[in-house]
Amino acid sequence: MKRGAYRRRETGAFSQNAGGLETYFWAQAGVRQGAWVPCFNPVRLSASLFMKIVHLTPGTGNFHCGSCLRDNHLVKALSRMGHEVTMVPLYLPLVTDDEPASGEAPVQVGGINLYLRQKLSLLRFLPRGLFRVLDRPGVLRAAADRASMTSAKELGAMTLETLRGPKGKQAEDWQRLVEWIGTEGKPDLISLSNGLLNGLAPAIKATLGVPVLCSLQGEDSFLDTLPEPFKTQAWEAFRANNAPVERYLATSDYYRGVMKERLRLEDARIVTVRNGMDFSGYAPAAIPPAVPVIGYLARLCYGKGLQTLVEAFVRLAPRLPEARLALAGTTTVADAPFIAAQKETLARAGLTERVTWQENLSFGEKVQHLQRLSVLSVPATYGEAFGLYVIEALACGVPVVEPDHAGLTEVVNATGGGVLCAPDDAAALADALEALLRDEPRRLALAEHGRAKVLEDFTADRMARDFAAVAAQVLNG
Repeated sequence: MKRGAYRRRETGAFSQNAGGLETYFWAQAGVRQGAWVPCFNPVRLSASLFMKIVHLTPGTGNFHCGSCLRDNHLVKALSRMGHEVTMVPLYLPLVTDDEPASGEAPVQVGGINLYLRQKLSLLRFLPRGLFRVLDRPGVLRAAADRASMTSAKELGAMTLETLRGPKGKQAEDWQRLVEWIGTEGKPDLISLSNGLLNGLAPAIKATLGVPVLCSLQGEDSFLDTLPEPFKTQAWEAFRANNAPVERYLATSDYYRGVMKERLRLEDARIVTVRNGMDFSGYAPAAIPPAVPVIGYLARLCYGKGLQTLVEAFVRLAPRLPEARLALAGTTTVADAPFIAAQKETLARAGLTERVTWQENLSFGEKVQHLQRLSVLSVPATYGEAFGLYVIEALACGVPVVEPDHAGLTEVVNATGGGVLCAPDDAAALADALEALLRDEPRRLALAEHGRAKVLEDFTADRMARDFAAVAAQVLNG
């Protein structure tokens, strides 16, 4: 990246640059006076003014995840700003709400081959051509459908080797990926979707010599479920890769604090870039639901607190006989027993007919689901780093009731679009839901205020501007 792509901040204002383009300064990102900041014109762009970025994102193969959705929105928003951004899927194909920003880009470092070489070390010495068939999208999706390839307990050793980077069993795969990136045209910087990829940072710095930005999106909830000794070793390996990462980007102030402590980072090494989304297609329902409908939208699993919501509904149902429960979200094969147990709980309470279930929704189905709700609640049991479902619900004019902890507290307070209650407490959740459902003026006011704040402060464009401001600081010292 050329220094000429930026203007120096001398005061709070900017004059036009030599090419007559309007300048833009992201004051809200806190760029210091005297720093070099990117300048751009939103209508007419000059290629010399913008960054070339490679963004690496792990796919899931068969279900939606918040990280993939956020990454897709980020890359598209950066591209709209005029940056040249390439999104590279890793392990498994990406599953997103709309067209992936990666387009038809092939999966790099296919999950099946990586897993086989991890388990059977001799396979690493076979010709690469023998493994290409296993990297085909259809094969990878089929494997994801039949196995929990992203299960923390099953992949403890694999996670550790990924984080060990050049010292791990996957060193050859990572080096091959980095060299491939170089052959496609050296980027100005490389962005890692999450911290579980920071084992790539040493190879990137050594081979390409470009800065590395690493987003942080809930890694603790994954690593802390690993069996020992993998849990402790994985955190140690994570911290060992801090040096070649120029900046960590946490999705909330809460999570910034958590990861600053756990990675033992200096204050300047980690910043907050809150999540945002492109809300095209999100809109309030034309007609409100005829009866109170409590909704859920997240993975149908224990960690997201589905069991707490089910128990709360069992308590609430006799007090609000007309109330309904609408549950929707992604699922994997591993979630089936847990879901069956929740259905059994509802059946014993005689509530089966008052509950609907939807799995692995399309974007259109997701919006329709949200528009049918009176209120949404995803009472996550762990320290949620952000909670995209909160801003999705508010974009559709649906207020939320969430546990008062972790990133959910921050997002609910920042949007002003919901109510907080005691975490992991079904009785408290039932009371909070009942109070909001019985108070229509308050519910409508929360929905209106929350939607306005989301459309102002939680857009993908704002997220991309904040990301680009951090990148500009890194590139220009």
